[in-house]
Amino acid sequence: MNQERFDYRAGILASPLEVDAAEWNALLSRQAQPTPFLRHEFLSALHATKCAVADTGWAPQFVTLTDPRTGKLAAAAPVYAKGHSYGEYVFDWAWADAYKRNGLPYYPKLLCAVPFTPVQGTRLLAVDEHALRHLSATLVAFAEQADVSSLHVLFPTEREAQVLTDLGMMLREGVQFHWINDGYRDFDDFLSTLEQKKRKNIRAERRKVRDAGVTFRRMPGEDIGDADWRFFSKCYRQTYREHFSSPYLNLDFFRMIGESMPENLMMVIAEYEGKPIASSLVVYQRDGANAGGTLYGRYWGALEHVPCLHFETAYYQPLEFCIEQKLGVFEGGAQGEHKMARGFMPTVTRSTHWLAHPAFSDAVAHFLDNEKNHIHAYVDELREHNPFRE
Repeated sequence: MNQERFDYRAGILASPLEVDAAEWNALLSRQAQPTPFLRHEFLSALHATKCAVADTGWAPQFVTLTDPRTGKLAAAAPVYAKGHSYGEYVFDWAWADAYKRNGLPYYPKLLCAVPFTPVQGTRLLAVDEHALRHLSATLVAFAEQADVSSLHVLFPTEREAQVLTDLGMMLREGVQFHWINDGYRDFDDFLSTLEQKKRKNIRAERRKVRDAGVTFRRMPGEDIGDADWRFFSKCYRQTYREHFSSPYLNLDFFRMIGESMPENLMMVIAEYEGKPIASSLVVYQRDGANAGGTLYGRYWGALEHVPCLHFETAYYQPLEFCIEQKLGVFEGGAQGEHKMARGFMPTVTRSTHWLAHPAFSDAVAHFLDNEKNHIHAYVDELREHNPFRE
């Protein structure tokens, strides 16, 4: 039977636990830009530990397409009905405020994303192009028929964004800072490519930490014990406390991914006189198609203040790990021009958006056109002041 001549069976699931893990991960492995964050283990841990559930404003509405001939999953997407805009890193607070000022509800909205994770990569799992287009159309139709203000797909691949904009969604661009491994032999080899002032500053920052008597342990996921997870979680919570906010993730979540996907984790622990004082956790994935793979800087915290400890724990130690493991890219996470001084360069990210209200949709489209021009000018200016030697 020609695949173009049948319809998939669509499903809306109230939990990632309702989808077969092996089938989900098999779909993920077929994608051009898979990330560890879209693994069933990661998404199900968010749900099982009540980090991303209806009570926290993240009600799962996972969309699936099943092949009627085989009964197997042909496409799927992590979709949530959101009651707020926290934990997204593509900011639409101004849109929500405009709705409120006009007496219209902005929430709930539909969001296709990995909760609390500003990482670009596959969002629409599909066996082939036909399934991808069918899934995209299903997402838009779901939003049109649901009692929601809008649909947002955050950090999709370029191809996914193209398919979604072909269906009428609006494209939005943003900026992150990524480090590229140019085949460096070691950290000093990387430093040698930077301008003298940048190189000198990094060495001075590392020396301050070393002279303070701080030492470091880098542990692969398989070696992280429960005491390490408890200490790391304490550091993670401290970061949020310092910013007068509540942490999105809990100790049970970290324990769960530590058990289910240790091959994707690496923890850095900083110690002073044998006592742990700070920690960072990075997520990584080996990928021969991406010059060795990608490391994602994610979580960090410190219980004691030491000058430059953040840079050493969350940037320089992971950078050394990238070089040692021959990983091709280190994605530094959301925002942060300060990363440029440490060799991270601006990279354009994308998201797509559909708003049900015609007038607001037109207004947002105009806003996005202006924002896009500013983003491109901003990136061009940053690249003119890159930290590398001519």
